[in-house]
Amino acid sequence: MIHRLRRSRFFRFATGLVAGAALLAACSQMPQVRTESAAPAPTSSAAAPAAPAPAQLGTQWGEGVESKTRTVVAKRLFPQPDEVASLAYNDAASVRRDAGNNPERRLNLQLVQGDVEWSVLDENDRPLPLQRARRSNDMFRIAGIEGARYTLRFRNYSDRSYEVIATVDGLDVLNGKPGSLRNGGYVLRPLQTLDIEGFRKSQSEVAAFRFAAPGRAYAANTEAGDVRNIGVIGAALFEIERPGAPSRPHRDPTAAQPNAFPADGAYAPPPRYRKPLTP
Repeated sequence: MIHRLRRSRFFRFATGLVAGAALLAACSQMPQVRTESAAPAPTSSAAAPAAPAPAQLGTQWGEGVESKTRTVVAKRLFPQPDEVASLAYNDAASVRRDAGNNPERRLNLQLVQGDVEWSVLDENDRPLPLQRARRSNDMFRIAGIEGARYTLRFRNYSDRSYEVIATVDGLDVLNGKPGSLRNGGYVLRPLQTLDIEGFRKSQSEVAAFRFAAPGRAYAANTEAGDVRNIGVIGAALFEIERPGAPSRPHRDPTAAQPNAFPADGAYAPPPRYRKPLTP
């Protein structure tokens, strides 16, 4: 898991990183190495939604952002995640079409029975509105702007520790491989905030998340990517052991969107664009 400490608006520091899928696949009840990034910080049944609009935005491998991590050892309390959630994103016109008139709106999602708050922030640290059609159990959607940078924020309000596995366009943000619940993740400690600003390039740097045309998306320009997964962000949370901390009885998460974690280390490799990009 990865633990991050915050220095300024533009620089984030992490104090721990979870290593590879092989360790997690071996035994979820054994101690595993994970990435830790900690910064101190203060549904019902519904009608089936219309088919979503085709993806008009993806997420590009952006500029380098300093983000230091350290490796820590952690143990999952249960082999299955406590929560799996997904958010869709697209251009504003497509989101309006999918959400319809008078959509349900939120600024964040409450995960693991309210322990953790998940939001997506713009370049000014403001939460991007989440919206979906009322009386729908489909994913909430975010309207992005091509070229704009964004950050995934997880804020822990509880006295429990969690491992956070995140994917963008079906790719794990730590190793750039197809998302899998067997991968390692970031550590989110009690009453702390985790900001994930990009695809991890090394223990000291990430490539910023920036909305881009699908052809420029990282998932469209790396061997592990699948263009069918462009436009979805996934998050899975596992409670991890902390000496002396109480834990709640485990419950299975609600059904997750199938494309957030499409498959089962190393860090994410840089993209390989298939043809020259025009300005």
